[in-house]
Amino acid sequence: MIQLTIDQKTVRVPAGTNLIEAARAAGIEIPALCYDPGLEVVGACRLCLVEIDGFPKPVTACTTSAAEGMAVHTMTPAVRRLRREILQLLLDNHPNDCLTCQQAGECYLQRYAYEYGVTFRVHDGARRGSEHARFTDTSSPYILRDESKCILCGKCVRTCAALPERSVLSFAGRGFMTKIAADLDQTLEASTCVSCSRCVVACPVGALIDRRQREKRVRAFSAETTTVKCKQCDYGCEFEVLQANEARVVRPKAPSGGRPLCLTGRLRAEIEYAGDPKTPYLKRETDKGRKFERVTWSEALGLGQVLQRIQEEEE
Repeated sequence: MIQLTIDQKTVRVPAGTNLIEAARAAGIEIPALCYDPGLEVVGACRLCLVEIDGFPKPVTACTTSAAEGMAVHTMTPAVRRLRREILQLLLDNHPNDCLTCQQAGECYLQRYAYEYGVTFRVHDGARRGSEHARFTDTSSPYILRDESKCILCGKCVRTCAALPERSVLSFAGRGFMTKIAADLDQTLEASTCVSCSRCVVACPVGALIDRRQREKRVRAFSAETTTVKCKQCDYGCEFEVLQANEARVVRPKAPSGGRPLCLTGRLRAEIEYAGDPKTPYLKRETDKGRKFERVTWSEALGLGQVLQRIQEEEE
């Protein structure tokens, strides 16, 4: 264990702990858009900048390990100014549609912009929402991808890569045209994506959203939320049941460690908790490539295969 001070608070943490986690142990939150304790640390968003006595310039708290006797300052005027500038640049390149965005109330960019008093401003420069940069992928019945809202934090890429057999998302392009691509820059339908929704859970903004939740017009800040466990297998992944008025929606929660999420478990949870589950779809190989096709609930849950195995065993 080592001892350090963060904003004049003394805290003891295990050696090797990064400053974001050390600050949390002291009850202090350092803002971050790309950091997740379950994912590889990359220091992409730069929002977690802090000042440390003896250091010549601010450093990112996610990539800096706590050290014995270190004195960290998370809310100095210089740090707050830098965070405001970072947030302003993100908003300058972001569509101003918070009122209609599915992620409103849960969006980290919205939350930090409010906290630091940063607002949208009019400018003549190019933005990711402009015609040549915008791409909205509506090919999947489960996930809606809006490139104009992406802040390139890379959380979706890293959580997708956490399970190598499912690694679909990656960075593509350079400079202003950098974007997140599925396989060889395909739609989610044409790609090898299995609709597990790990990327949706990881996304801190509205670039990746749960399409079935959107279709029911249920947003988390106005819904009653209950946590339930999946019964599909021994992993016991957790889902959230959101209820607003008469509508109920099931959506996955963040997986821990290397635990997978799966579409079958999601669909089973919908049958059990959604009340009026929406039509299931499965991706099939066709002469024209991969396509989502409407299927029966027995097909979606693999019940036909289970019954066939039981029949073969009995014979």
